[in-house]
Amino acid sequence: MAKNKFQNEKTMARCVPMSSLQAVLSGKWKILILWYVSFYKVERFGSLMRRLDGITQSTLTKQLRELEQDGFLHRTVYPEVPPKVEYTLTGLGESFVPVLNQMMAWSETHLCPPGYVNPYKEQGSL
Repeated sequence: MAKNKFQNEKTMARCVPMSSLQAVLSGKWKILILWYVSFYKVERFGSLMRRLDGITQSTLTKQLRELEQDGFLHRTVYPEVPPKVEYTLTGLGESFVPVLNQMMAWSETHLCPPGYVNPYKEQGSL
């Protein structure tokens, strides 16, 4: 059988580090969730719902649980009525903040319209 252009002598190695990162950040909202939690230091569920325009409650719950399971977020539940739940970054999540800052800087340079003023820079950078 003749080889096609996608076949070659050596199988290309999979980039394990990038595949692992993609698996953790695969949710549509995860980068924004991490961004807001890193910027505000502590975020509550309702606050994230308001900030993430268009997200459903079930999707936010799922994404938060996954980020918690992957070790990026810490969830604190306060025994109150109504329940109070706060999210903060773990050490692993904090170590990701420089990556978020680089992503923000790249986006401002290459994706934002001329004259765009980032309101998060005015309040202080991460």
